[in-house]
Order: sequence, then C-alpha cells, then structure tokens
Amino acid sequence: MKKTKKPQTINTLLGAGTSIEGTIEFNNTVRMDGNVKGKISSKQGTVIIGERAVVNAEIIVDVAIIMGEVNGTIHAKEKIEVYPPGRITGDIQAPVVLIQAGVVFNGNCFMKV
Repeated sequence: MKKTKKPQTINTLLGAGTSIEGTIEFNNTVRMDGNVKGKISSKQGTVIIGERAVVNAEIIVDVAIIMGEVNGTIHAKEKIEVYPPGRITGDIQAPVVLIQAGVVFNGNCFMKV
C-alpha cells in the first residue's frame, strides 16, 4: 500500500491587504497573500505565495509554492512549484522544479542536488 503524505497545515497567514517590509523568518508553513518586500527565510519551512501576493524579496526555504508574483531570487532546498497565474522575475534554484503551463518565468533556473 502506498503511503500518502499528510497535507501541510498553514501555521501563519499574511492576508490580502497586508504589507510587510523587512526580514521574515519562520518554521513550518506560511501563506502570503499580501505584499512583502525584503527577505523571507526558513531553515525547515514551506512558503506559499498566494494568487494575490506581490513579493519583492530573496526567498530561502525548503519548499516554495508560487501562485502569485515574485520579483527576486528563490533558493529552495527541496523543491519549487509554480502554478498559474504565477509570475517569477528572477533566478530560481532547487533540486526539483515544477513549472505548470500558463506561468510566466523570466530568469535562470539552476537544479543542484
């Protein structure tokens, strides 16, 4: 029997209409639907960039799931997933990268294990 992975629980939500400037450090899972400018980092976490989010930041996490707009670099230790209507302007780096049809990506992609 195949084991299924438990769905991730969102521990923190930055809702639409929220604007943050600076450094965000977290563990577990964070969903962002507002505007963020600065740096987003986690040693053991997942960031979800929602459809309405606009992020101008350097992102360093385990897993990045992008559905909104990101301007900046993304470094993920495990994987990066990008779904429409996602838009990335900047370089991305992860061992596993998934970019769905309909996504706009302008940058370089590096896949290092």
